[in-house]
Amino acid sequence: MTTTRRTQKQRREEAETALLTAAAELVDEQGVHALTLAAVGERAGYSRGLVTHHFGSKQALVERLARAAQAGFVPGLDGLPAGLDRLLRLIDGYIGELGRMGVLNRVFLKLWTESATTAELTPLFRERNEAFHADLYEDLAAGIADGTIRADMAPDETAIAVVAQLRGIGMQRLIDPGRVDTERLRTHVTALWRQALERV
Repeated sequence: MTTTRRTQKQRREEAETALLTAAAELVDEQGVHALTLAAVGERAGYSRGLVTHHFGSKQALVERLARAAQAGFVPGLDGLPAGLDRLLRLIDGYIGELGRMGVLNRVFLKLWTESATTAELTPLFRERNEAFHADLYEDLAAGIADGTIRADMAPDETAIAVVAQLRGIGMQRLIDPGRVDTERLRTHVTALWRQALERV
């Protein structure tokens, strides 16, 4: 029986995945302050030197972790044109994903919360918030332009309100998961935003 040797690229990707998984588990269990390059290496079964080689610093590791946790949070939106439909699908999908609340979901919310009091996290999460806001703004502006969203809905302020609501629901789900029925809530919240935004 022959075995296929992994390429250097495959080995590198496997190591990075293992290290990011270990970092996520540590943050999930103990918070970002417990995250050290040595602890990540030990948890993943690698040396601290390999963690440093892949990420360079704790700050770079946290940044990769935050981006990995947020990337593709709501599946099925790629390729959809900007506008009311995509915005409502995002709201519905976001709350639906909160119902699954995997490790990366919890880690993102915990890091986001800590960014208010942890100086090295603040710029990163300001940038993450701005990216989320920009996506929502694009949908709102497109919906106003094509006439599906009311013209008096200010895109900037509305995008801020949507981010606040979705992240707030996420925090409630994190703290008291039994209290937040995401399947009922996603239908309710999406309908509220449709009613508030849709031009009749």
